[in-house]
Amino acid sequence: MRTLFTLVLVFGFIGPVLVTAVYRFVPPPITYLMIERTVDGRGFDRRWRPLERISPALVRAVIAAEDAHFCDHHGFDFAAMERAMKNNERRPNKIRGGSTISQQTAKNVFLWPQRSYVRKGLEAYFTVLIEFLWGKPRIMEVYLNSIEWGPGVYGAEAAARRNFGVGADKLSQAQAARLAAILPSPLKWRAAAPGPYVKRRSGRIGAAAGTVRRDGLAACVLR
Repeated sequence: MRTLFTLVLVFGFIGPVLVTAVYRFVPPPITYLMIERTVDGRGFDRRWRPLERISPALVRAVIAAEDAHFCDHHGFDFAAMERAMKNNERRPNKIRGGSTISQQTAKNVFLWPQRSYVRKGLEAYFTVLIEFLWGKPRIMEVYLNSIEWGPGVYGAEAAARRNFGVGADKLSQAQAARLAAILPSPLKWRAAAPGPYVKRRSGRIGAAAGTVRRDGLAACVLR
């Protein structure tokens, strides 16, 4: 019984805390999704860039597109979750997510992509850990360096190079809005050659990013 308790303590509590603490300073290595996509033959292109070498326009665009209250919540946006649940009840064929950037980061870095109650529970646990141990700037930095942005494309630098031929620090507001626009479906949509829907969506995100800038909604990241 003591051995079992020790194993649960190490692998269930101490281990995740230590790994999360290390990732506060060390770039997280390859993720489960990256391995899965690579095995499927989609290739692998990821180039880590510190937050100060990523365009502020991209930070504002992803906040506008994915989590407008990123700087206000502590990992969970319960109002957004409630709206998503109501939407999904009305339109079950068009599932809408209510996950914050913090939750997405926890899932991308530590967990697997398939939905399950176990994964959602672990996602909540790791979300609390990164909010407490990392803080908002580090969460955004890891998010922008880990998220999938196309077949075999991970992170802002690879996405900027692949789509626009520039570094992540050189992205314009329009380019940033296009990258943010394809995040819900990066294997289907293209930022460099967008269709009508992505064009409309990127236009809305660009306008919302202006609001993010004007109202200081990215102040916890961009100082």
